[in-house]
Amino acid sequence: MLIAISNTPRDYAWGSPTLIADLEGREPTGAPEAEVWFGDHPGSPAEVHDGSARTLDAWLPAVAAEQGVPAKLPYLLKLLAAGAPLSIQVHPSKEQAVEGFAREERAGVPRDAGERNYKDDNHKPEVIVALSDTFTALAGLRDLERTRALVSALGDAPAVEALRAHLAGDDPLRSAIGWLLGQAEQAEIEEIVDAAASAEAPEFGAELALTRSLHAAYPADPGIVVALLMNLVELRRGEAIFVPAGVLHAYVAGLGVEIMAASDNVLRGGLTPKHIDVTELLTLVDFRPAEPPFLRPVATGENAEVFAPGIADFALGRFGVGAAGTMELRGVAIALGVTGETVLTGASGRSITVLPGQAALVTPDESPLAADGGGEAFVAMPGA
Repeated sequence: MLIAISNTPRDYAWGSPTLIADLEGREPTGAPEAEVWFGDHPGSPAEVHDGSARTLDAWLPAVAAEQGVPAKLPYLLKLLAAGAPLSIQVHPSKEQAVEGFAREERAGVPRDAGERNYKDDNHKPEVIVALSDTFTALAGLRDLERTRALVSALGDAPAVEALRAHLAGDDPLRSAIGWLLGQAEQAEIEEIVDAAASAEAPEFGAELALTRSLHAAYPADPGIVVALLMNLVELRRGEAIFVPAGVLHAYVAGLGVEIMAASDNVLRGGLTPKHIDVTELLTLVDFRPAEPPFLRPVATGENAEVFAPGIADFALGRFGVGAAGTMELRGVAIALGVTGETVLTGASGRSITVLPGQAALVTPDESPLAADGGGEAFVAMPGA
């Protein structure tokens, strides 16, 4: 079974007014369009176009036994269009989510409360693949020596010296981030941001330019300084990063296809007016410096590849542009067109055409899935 599904963009303030509209080939609405969700998440379930007038969260349980699909998807597929930086954030591991959710349930914290950290008991690893020519992100903590070199270029203001002292001590990144988010005075944050905005260091030109743009979006937010400790990543179209539990990250600008485990668990670490639980954040973050977490695809089938981070929740396949391709599915899938016209044909011989921004649900019995027509499409499915 191949069935068209659709959804409308979510108008978060950080969304782009043009990127999703341009992809879909329509006039912008004038409002920010941040994300389009293709899945059964109750926050914004996709509509199923089979005449039933049901959304996917109701459709799956109703047909699960007959169609061999789960009553709930393990993943959520999105188009994400960042016109302004998202908050710096981290997601818990499965074990941390189970414990944190149970703890807040026992404490009676309402699930919709602004101070609630754990909305469910699941982890939220995620992959994003760039669709725009470039996609800017912050992902993971930079090599410590390079971070110290960057901070050394910020001069000798007292707050800069305080940051430098944290980076020279025991467990330096934990110490620095804990101080920035929980103990530093507003005047100290402003002093560091001003120093970074006026600094000249060719080796870190992109990082310092980002400081200036973040300051324009979130004046004197402590997250601006946290961002100075993180890897700045410029993805080119078709490149991806995988963000597992514990990795600080923020998407800054661009259009991408994102897939994640079905969870709402987000703990924020700056660039936001929302609640920041510094104590809980520090228990989740992996403070080990590391290179940016690039994820390279593996060829599978004809003219097809899969971004597979090696987790059970999801993998993300891609049919390339301009040639016929085939792909083995790992369960119930969602195919999303992003370029041209893609004709998808299942094992039953049934076909459906997806244009950019259009999606289809594909049941497991339609594997292998074939693509033709010269377009490009991504395919969300369970992982290995």
